[in-house]
Amino acid sequence: QVLLVESGGGLVQSGGSLRLSCAASGRTMDSYTMAWFRQALGKEREFVAAIRDSGVRYHADSVKGRFTISRDNAKNTVDLQMNSLKSDDTAVYYCAAGRLNVVGSPLNYDSWGQGIQVTVSS
Repeated sequence: QVLLVESGGGLVQSGGSLRLSCAASGRTMDSYTMAWFRQALGKEREFVAAIRDSGVRYHADSVKGRFTISRDNAKNTVDLQMNSLKSDDTAVYYCAAGRLNVVGSPLNYDSWGQGIQVTVSS
């Protein structure tokens, strides 16, 4: 497993931007698919974005055009740039790592960060 620690969350006004970062340790993340999920209060954890070891990216329809996932294997980090934030983006955001084919299911990831709060005020 990979140890993951998120940073960069906080409170932002609607329309603003935040950049989340996830630092991996314990193992290099080169061969892992890295992803971001989020969980709003009272809702199930949902897929936000993923990036394979090849660099291929996936973004949920709800964030496409606003969020961008990226990775830096040399630094062992994966980031999520979030622009044009909406109140619906308020959630705890989780970084995840796994070796898998289907990127959208949280069941396919075996390493998780502790989560970080993102709150968007309207």
